[in-house]
Amino acid sequence: MNAWRLTLRLLRQDWRSGELYLLSAALVLTVAAITAVGFFTDRVEATLERQGSELIAADLALESSQPLDVRFSAEAQARGLRSARTLEFRSVVMGERPQLVLMKAVDPDYPLRGQLRISEAPDAPDRPVDSGPPVGEVWVESRLLRLLDLRIGDSLSVGEARLRLGAILTDEPDQGRSFFNIAPRVLMNRADLDATGLIGPASRVTHRLLIAGAATAIDAYRDWAGTRLAANVTLTDALEARPEFGSAVERASRFLHLATLVTLLVAGAAIALASQRLVERQTDAVAVMRCLGAPRHLLMRVLIGRLVLFGLAASLIGCLLGWLGQAGLLAALADWLGTDLPPASPAPVLVGLATGLITLLGFAVPPLIQLARVPPLRAIRRDLGTPRVSAALALGAAGLALALLILWQAQDLELGLKLLGGVLATLLALIGVVRLLVHLAGRLAGRARGVWRLGLAALTRRPGAAVLQIAGFGIGILALLLLAVVRVDLLESWRETLPEGAPNYFLINIQPHEVEPLRAFLNDSGIATARLHPMISGRLTRIGERAVEPSDYDDPRAERLASREFNLSYGTEPQSDNRIVAGRWWTEGAEAAPQFSVESGIAETLGIALGDTLTFWVSGHEVSGPVTSLREVRWDSFNVNFFVVASPALLRDEAATFITSFHLPAEREAVVAELARRFPSVTTLDVEAILGQVRQVIDRGVLAVEYVFLFTLGAGLLVMYAGIQASLEQRRAEHGILRTLGAGRRTLLTSLAVEFTAAGLLAGLLASVFAEATGWLLAEQIFELEFGFNPGLWAVGVLGSGLAIGLAGTLATYPLLIHPPLRALRGGSN
Repeated sequence: MNAWRLTLRLLRQDWRSGELYLLSAALVLTVAAITAVGFFTDRVEATLERQGSELIAADLALESSQPLDVRFSAEAQARGLRSARTLEFRSVVMGERPQLVLMKAVDPDYPLRGQLRISEAPDAPDRPVDSGPPVGEVWVESRLLRLLDLRIGDSLSVGEARLRLGAILTDEPDQGRSFFNIAPRVLMNRADLDATGLIGPASRVTHRLLIAGAATAIDAYRDWAGTRLAANVTLTDALEARPEFGSAVERASRFLHLATLVTLLVAGAAIALASQRLVERQTDAVAVMRCLGAPRHLLMRVLIGRLVLFGLAASLIGCLLGWLGQAGLLAALADWLGTDLPPASPAPVLVGLATGLITLLGFAVPPLIQLARVPPLRAIRRDLGTPRVSAALALGAAGLALALLILWQAQDLELGLKLLGGVLATLLALIGVVRLLVHLAGRLAGRARGVWRLGLAALTRRPGAAVLQIAGFGIGILALLLLAVVRVDLLESWRETLPEGAPNYFLINIQPHEVEPLRAFLNDSGIATARLHPMISGRLTRIGERAVEPSDYDDPRAERLASREFNLSYGTEPQSDNRIVAGRWWTEGAEAAPQFSVESGIAETLGIALGDTLTFWVSGHEVSGPVTSLREVRWDSFNVNFFVVASPALLRDEAATFITSFHLPAEREAVVAELARRFPSVTTLDVEAILGQVRQVIDRGVLAVEYVFLFTLGAGLLVMYAGIQASLEQRRAEHGILRTLGAGRRTLLTSLAVEFTAAGLLAGLLASVFAEATGWLLAEQIFELEFGFNPGLWAVGVLGSGLAIGLAGTLATYPLLIHPPLRALRGGSN
């Protein structure tokens, strides 16, 4: 009880005296950044995933070629989830002539996510609707009207029923889940299905059960359903439905977590510097307590207890500010992000409290340990100074805290390990280079004269403090420069992964005899860059000598891939958005040799290695060839791409259709109408809506990252302020002695400007080097983006930091020159 009473009393005294203000500011900012990011990313990422749900018209979709067991819908209803059924099948409708169509029968609640869009005439603007067609009515794609010469209001024979053409179907949320729809789409009410007589026991029908609801309930339902799926049933969520959309969401998440970790690192440096200042100001009080008989173990309990109580209080304040910060941002951007964002979970509060305590203990405990070692004699002999903390202990504790927080906050082991290695290497290199530069500054001070010598010598009189101070400055400036690198360079590169000219139309089901006439038509229409790719369906049957069985895979995605047919292609060279990461692409001289190139992600999922022989069942026979290269594919480029590509000799003689993609401005849509007239069997798929969704993901991700880096900016400024404040106690005594020896205020003020400007230039030089290196590593190794070196960054980093720190440091220490030197020598405060 005595220890706790003493802890509370000292904590109250420290707060009243202002001893904890700097440390509390650093800790509150750290926790506020972590919790604000936690709340904000929770809600934004949930929104991004919900936006992805529009691609499958639900949060989850169960799909099968057989009617789905009723227990799946019953369980969804029992869990309070919404559900809807759809059936898709090919059929023939009758107008002036028979026409193959893709029929889709839907429940009244379809779609569960997103909206349908319809128009009343081919040239009329479309409008959104929340449900499908009423009973007795169908909605059709406009090209069906052209093919059958029909108009809205006419009747369409669908099996044994005649249904009214009620509207033109311009968009379905889940239309883009598959490019390979070879017929016009017809949407009907499921209640009309029995009257058509089209579905029998042997009919080829795709049954889908759509599920939507709260995220926690969806996760629980996914876990429940995942263990009860039959071999012919697949379970799909939004990010699995489209790889290019999943790529955009994953990259947005990585940017957000990176911004969080940078803030954490910089604020940790501020806490370390603030702790050093706190130790210097507490040394006398601890020495008096030692004189009064306080044992070391009591002091340690009091110091640690005071730190924990202070940490909890500051962390709670940080959590509150984090909540207010994210709420204010969301309120300001309600029109863009939407007012119906899902609520944040309470998890970020627990994360913020834990992060605050771990950060405080990791960065502040080592300096406090040295306080317990203050000798009683320090109370009367000020020249004894403060006991030096073990460098190994300080670095070890800080490194352990950083490792724990980085691996925890990254939420991605690979990203966390890369960042941890990069951070530790950067810190060690930074400290090593700073020590070298301080040593060189000392050599230069010996040759300088006047205030230049006095200012440079100040860096070498306290080499340990100078290293800590310049390293702190460097980390703060590095944070600000990374803000420029990530916010401007990397985010702009991310935007450029989906340029304005990205393909927005796909042509599929192109027959071999139509390739040359279609290529000529596209060339005449100014679409000369379109490349036609052959496409052959094949089922993977063996990897080496091992038969491919879906039941052999534990990963649900691998199981689905093993049970489906692949769309194979062949070519003489890889596409521009493909990068060979292992092996070699075949050359013209080796064209006759059967070879495969496999996308690296699917190779990892299915356990395919370089050199393995793949066997596919194609058109009633087997084709085999070794894997000679692995490729990384930029799925978010929206170009035609394939998981598996073969050398021409391997598949050139197989029956194939062709596919291509191209960009067409909105004002040239007449080209599409003319293409449909001249090539009626070719299916045109407009993916502009999907492109818009992916661009929206990127824009929202960029906005979120910019917001998170506001905390990084604050942390960077705070760590520079803490670096200036860390040496004030020593400077007070030094300036008192120098003024006693006759140094004038102007001389000392000029020497301060020289010292801080030199420190700023050194810190800016180091920060510029590390910012460029970090930006390059992030772009190349983590985000897979192009990175261009920025010479302007060096000018801003070096000259700007020299000017800013020189001015800020001079102004912050100027009050030391105002008071009489006797006051400083007696230990008086400002």
